[in-house]
Amino acid sequence: MEGSEAARLLGERGLGRLAQFKTYRRRWFLLAVVSLLNCSNAMLWLTFAPVADKAAAYFHISLEMVNWLSIVYLLISIPFGLVATWVLDSVGLRYTVILSAWLNMTGSVIRIFSVLKFLGLNSQSYWYLFTGQCLCALAQPLIIFSPTKLAALWFPDHQRATANMIASMSNPLGILIANVLSPALVPEGKHIPLMLGVYAIPAVTACAVATVGIHEKVPPTPPSASATNSSSQPFLMGLKMLLRNKPYIILAVCFGGGIGMFTCFSALLEQILCEKGYSNEFAGLNGALFTVCGLLGAFLLGLYVDRTRKFIESTKICFCLSALASIMFAVTSRFRHRAITLAITSSLFGFFGFAIYPIAMELAVECSYPVGEGTSTGLIFVASQIEGVILMILLQALTVRVSEDPSSTCALDQDGALDWTTPVLVLAGLCSAMACFYVIFFHTDYKRLHAETNSGDLVKAEDTATANVPEA
Repeated sequence: MEGSEAARLLGERGLGRLAQFKTYRRRWFLLAVVSLLNCSNAMLWLTFAPVADKAAAYFHISLEMVNWLSIVYLLISIPFGLVATWVLDSVGLRYTVILSAWLNMTGSVIRIFSVLKFLGLNSQSYWYLFTGQCLCALAQPLIIFSPTKLAALWFPDHQRATANMIASMSNPLGILIANVLSPALVPEGKHIPLMLGVYAIPAVTACAVATVGIHEKVPPTPPSASATNSSSQPFLMGLKMLLRNKPYIILAVCFGGGIGMFTCFSALLEQILCEKGYSNEFAGLNGALFTVCGLLGAFLLGLYVDRTRKFIESTKICFCLSALASIMFAVTSRFRHRAITLAITSSLFGFFGFAIYPIAMELAVECSYPVGEGTSTGLIFVASQIEGVILMILLQALTVRVSEDPSSTCALDQDGALDWTTPVLVLAGLCSAMACFYVIFFHTDYKRLHAETNSGDLVKAEDTATANVPEA
């Protein structure tokens, strides 16, 4: 739907006068709850990735089975992602957040059962761990889709990108915490029960705060013109509109692929580096730099876009620079004793790559308006999970087992380690190809901003006409 038609729809729905738009302080509380929940879920997702070798030894399982604790997030969120988009746009933000909080907490508690010796689970302990991960995976799409909806419903137009950035970037913050905390808590495999207990604390806290503190689906008065129209299209109609929207499809494929690549990078970083003699602690440090610099990049870009509204230009530039950083990492990671260069490369990859995330989510809403925020962002997330699963399986299939190397730090109960040269080069090539495709072919209008601008002009004209009518 073009911007003028969307503006007409706003007028027909009686969005009234600009004086009626209002913001509430409790929007910051809601933002904090969603951020905590997002952070906790990410921590639970990548709990074992930084200590994959020690987890494999502790549970007496293969490294591939440890990787499935991360991959299951991707697999479950593909079918459930479509359900989550319907839940968010139809049931509402409040119930979506509370449901996700309970799923997240229950999963974190069930994971602890796997390490309780008095239960005598033995060989079944892994499946309790896997079941807990599955419940946390069910919560993920509900949580991931919420920031855009929250920003649209509770925040004015000049704060939406920043609010979306804060809530969305709490997910990589959770990844950061997992990359730093897991190696610190698990110097040896016997400390894994302590790690699971520590990771359950934020999940329980988020669940309690969400259940007790969130009371409203929407604010009493909308903060902007588009907020009143936030769920204007029925779910199935919205899906049809998205599938016919060429700019949206390009954004979903390219940005979804970018998320899939970052998922693989975060989950496999320790395994990529240990074969070249880098420790788990160094891999965790690289993951931390990757995320911290990403948070900084997202914060700065979010402020910039809130002021300039240059969504397209910002994402294209950052996508190209992140592709260059991925090439640098692919080359550097194949050499030993390049710690400083690797740290710088990971930092640049995160700075430019993560910066795209919240802006692209806002851009998805802009190019698909008036489709509901949950549907427009949810379909991109589902696409990213599909691409992420394909990439995870492909990259692991491209690895080559090498003879045992004394300099390798991979602590596996297997003969030798895995060489990741081909997979990381393929990853860099795919990132570069998607960046080029996005830069060349993606073009769109900012439909939501145009609709709000046109609606504001209509309201001003109406107010002027009313003021000129003499009283009886």
